[in-house]
This record gives sequence, structure tokens and C-alpha cells, in this order.
Amino acid sequence: MALNIPGVAVMMLFYLLVLGIGIWASVKSKKEAKKCRGDKTEMALLGNRGINLAVGIFTMTATWVGGGFIVGTAEAVYNPSMGLIWAVMPITATMCFIIGGFFFAEPMRNNKYVTMMDPFQIKYGKVPTAALSVACLLSEIMWVTGTLIGLGVTMSVILDLSYTVSIWISAAVAITYTLLGGLYSVAYTDIIQLVLIFISLWLCVPFALTSPAVLDITETAFNRTFQTPWVGSLEADRAWRWIDNFLLLGLGNLGLQNFHQRTLSAVSSATAKITCFAAAFIVPTLGIPPILLGAAAASTNWNLTSYGSPSPFERGETGLVLPIVLQHLTPNYISIVGIGAVAAAVMSSTDSALLSAASIFTSNIYRTILRTQASENEIQWVIRLSVIVVGLAGTSLTFLDNSVLMIWILRSDLTYTLMLPQLVCVLFFSVSNGYGAVLGCVIGILLRVLCGEPQLGIPAIIQFPGCTLENGVYVQHSPIRTICMLSAVFSILLFSYLASVLFNSGLIPEKWDVFNVKGHYSAQIQDGHKPVSTDHNLNDQTEERKECELKLESKF
Repeated sequence: MALNIPGVAVMMLFYLLVLGIGIWASVKSKKEAKKCRGDKTEMALLGNRGINLAVGIFTMTATWVGGGFIVGTAEAVYNPSMGLIWAVMPITATMCFIIGGFFFAEPMRNNKYVTMMDPFQIKYGKVPTAALSVACLLSEIMWVTGTLIGLGVTMSVILDLSYTVSIWISAAVAITYTLLGGLYSVAYTDIIQLVLIFISLWLCVPFALTSPAVLDITETAFNRTFQTPWVGSLEADRAWRWIDNFLLLGLGNLGLQNFHQRTLSAVSSATAKITCFAAAFIVPTLGIPPILLGAAAASTNWNLTSYGSPSPFERGETGLVLPIVLQHLTPNYISIVGIGAVAAAVMSSTDSALLSAASIFTSNIYRTILRTQASENEIQWVIRLSVIVVGLAGTSLTFLDNSVLMIWILRSDLTYTLMLPQLVCVLFFSVSNGYGAVLGCVIGILLRVLCGEPQLGIPAIIQFPGCTLENGVYVQHSPIRTICMLSAVFSILLFSYLASVLFNSGLIPEKWDVFNVKGHYSAQIQDGHKPVSTDHNLNDQTEERKECELKLESKF
């Protein structure tokens, strides 16, 4: 197959369009920064908290509908061992947004945090926060990796463009406009990207479903034809694993800076909540096209296509099923349109992850630990450098595996078993402290490693009920991730309580209290159990900031 010149030309035009919008948004952000004379760091990371409802809904939705979402959903539906019943990403996104809107958006936005790590900074201090920030950085890097893999496999199949070249070009474009305009560039490019995703995906569906090689998907949904029914099945011994995956993908995303950056940048807590609820209904509609394309792949007689036999599953190309469908079941010009949808989805998620990682490193590691007296200009350069480093790291990891679904699950595993318990405890349990956070983190990680992970070749030392030996590997059928998450929550609260009792009762000398539990306890008693920050960078309450936010809200 020769290089698809028309397809490459169309992709270059799309990249130029996105880059142009990003440059325009960066100019706009600089003008607003001059008018408001606000904090340059908040302008770059949060758009000076001036993102209105319409733009907020676009950017929240576009962040979730990435390459991993589209390619991974199609992969799950097509995979004979999974099927539709396991393609839960669209529904788990709804669960994430609803819970986030009800419980997380308001307290985070009202406290005017810059990142999701700020409440840790206030309550636990610098060292525990820095350690947890590293875990957050890893999850954001894995997000970049998963989304770029989705684009790389698609472009390499349809355009016959090198997998490596496809990924690096796309990463370079996303890094460039994120560097230029920060959250403004990310938010405004998300608008055009989301529109393109919606139109392009739905345009591809009828061509794939009406291909002569594809049987009626309503017939193959429950009847075995070329493979098992694409609806899938849920046997009793896999039910707990399904529940585990559902909670993992739904609640795990609440431990991502990606989500909280959108609510923190809203003009008000009410806007942040409405943004979550609106995205909860929009995201599943964008999951329907990849579901239908995966169903089309499962209903295809590949002997009647240019792809030929054996099937993608038999060739070990399940992770490539979406681009294969676009390439062999739709006309050439439609497959190019489909590429545009995947590219838009990838960049809309990649830029968000880049900025989220830069936010955490700059605000919670560099500014509070490495260089507490750093100037605003220095911080701006650190943000830019962080975006580049995270982009390079995430792009480099794309060569380890081409399964979007696996990367997506591993990243959610990290946020679900490690970050979610920590965030829940720091926000909603006043008893939590640095000792509980550290020990809870250690116990959660240790338990998760001992449970094993076949994808990483880690053997199961602890074997829960239902654990079976399959092909020489012990496979857990219990909800091990949820067990680890709940164990982490219990450990955080238990050890926090014990530490509080020991220090406040004087059983352990106060001079050994490295996390200042007794001092925080006294402050909470004086202020009605509300943690008080001594870091003025985290709680800027100046009238100038408020005036600037009002100006931005009226403008958008």
C-alpha cells in the first residue's frame, strides 16, 4: 500500500487549523492577562478562572472523548472475549461526571485551589504532597500515551504513514499550542475538535454498516456468525471483575487532575457543577459511533474485503480494529474523515494531560519545594518546560504496547487504588493527616502488587477466592482493585486517628511530630474544623483577583 497523499494533505490542513486556533487563543489570553493584571500562573493553568459554561462543557467533554475512548471502545466491542457489555467507558464517564459534580466540584472550586493536590499541600505539608504528586504525573503521562497510541495505529493503517511519524507529528502540534496559550488554547481548540469528532464519527457509521461484507448487526448481536455475539456475555465467575472494571473506570478518573482542572477553571462553583452534569449526558452519545463500528467489525466476513482472512482478532490486531474498519469497510474519502475524528479526539485529550501534569509539577513541586521564591517569569518557563518533558515522556511510552484499552485500564488502576482514596480522605474526613496518608499509600500499593497483574507479568502472591490458574498464570476473579482502594481508605483513616490520639495525648513527644498533626488539630478546633493554609500562593483572596474574574465572566 502506497502513502495516502490526499489523506496526508487533509490531516496537515486539520493540524494547521487547530494550530491556528491555538495561536489565536494564546493571543487572546495575553490580552486578557494585561487587562486584568492577574496572576500569570493562574492565567496559564486555569484561564484565570474565566471559563464560562459553554466553553467549559466543550472542553470537559473533549478531554474525555480522546483516542483511548474511541479506539478502546471499538476494541472492546469487537473483542470476542469481551463485547459490548465490557465496553463500559461511555457509561463510566457519566458516573464520573455526576459524582464529581455532586461531591467534588463545589468544595474544590470554592476553595480556589490551583490543582487537586492543593488540599494535600494545606493539610499534610510538602513531603507527602510531593510523593503523591509524582503518582499524579505518572497517570497524566499514561493518559498522553494512551491517546497517542489511538492516533498512531489509526494513521499507520489508513494513511500508510509510519506509526512513529504519526505520533510524533501529532504530539508536536499539541505541545506547541499548549505551550503558546495554556488553558485558553486548550479550551478553544477543544471546541473545534469536539465538533469535528461528532460529525466525522457519525458520518463513518452508515458506510461501515452498509458495506456488502457486513451482516445486519442486530442479527449478529445475539447469534454466533463469524465470531461470538458482539453484545458479549457476563458469566458468574467474571461478574466481580466486571464490577471492578466499572468502578475502576468510573471512580478512578476522579483522581485525575484533568477532571479537576476543568472545574477549577470555571467562573463559579455553580458553573463547574453544571459543566459536569452536561458532560455526563453528552459523552455517552459520542460513545455510540465507536460501539457501532466495533459491532460492524464483529459482523464482517473479512474474506469479502481487501483485508482478507484471517480476522483481525486471529492476527492479533484487535487493538487496530477501528482503523481497519475505516480502511476496509468505508470509501477512501470517508476513512480520511474518520482519521480526522481520531486526530481531533487525540489532541483534545493530549493537550489537557500535558497542561494538567505541568500544573501539578509547577504548583506543587517546583513552586512549593524546589524554588519557593521563584518569580512569575521563571514559573512561566517551568510550565513550558514541563509541558515539553511530559509530552516527550508520554510519546516515548507509545512504543511499549499498541493496546489502547490496556494503557487506559493501567492508568485508571493507578488513580483508583492510589489517588482516589487519598483525595476522598483529605476532602471529606477531618481526621486524616500525613501519617495516615503515607501509611495508606504504602499499604494500598503493597496490597495491589501482591494481588498481581498479568498485563505486567506480576505474579499473584495473595490469591483471593475465585483465583484460578489459566495458561500458567494465576488470574484473580475477585474485585481486587476495589479491595485495594477500600483498604487504602481504611488504612488512611485508621492510622490518621491513631497518630492524632498519640500526639494529642502526649504519648509521643511533639518534637517527633514531623507532619505537625497537633498543630493542625489545634487550628481546626479554633476554626471550626476547617483546615487553615499558611501558603498564600494557594489561597489568593485579593480584590484584584475577584475583579478580574468578574471581568472575564462578563466577556465570555
